[in-house]
Amino acid sequence: MGIARDIAIIVLALESIVIGVLLAVLVIQVIRLVKLLREEVLPILNSTQETVSTVRGTASFVSDHVVQPVVKVSSYAAGARQAMSTLFRRRGRGGRA
Repeated sequence: MGIARDIAIIVLALESIVIGVLLAVLVIQVIRLVKLLREEVLPILNSTQETVSTVRGTASFVSDHVVQPVVKVSSYAAGARQAMSTLFRRRGRGGRA
């Protein structure tokens, strides 16, 4: 029984050492990941935010200077077309309007 106990203690000691080394490697990898996020991902996010701001401004400009005038012209044309259709509609059904 004593030999089995001694072997179990040695196995547990070796297991603790392996777990400690793996834990240290894990901590180092987490530190490297945080460093990577700070140095590379944050500038990418900042650049993306600038791009989104530019796109938002461009979309607003296009909406104000292109889309709204086209919508106005289209609505006036539709109104005029409807007015002409109403004014020059053929008299149907026995000659009555």
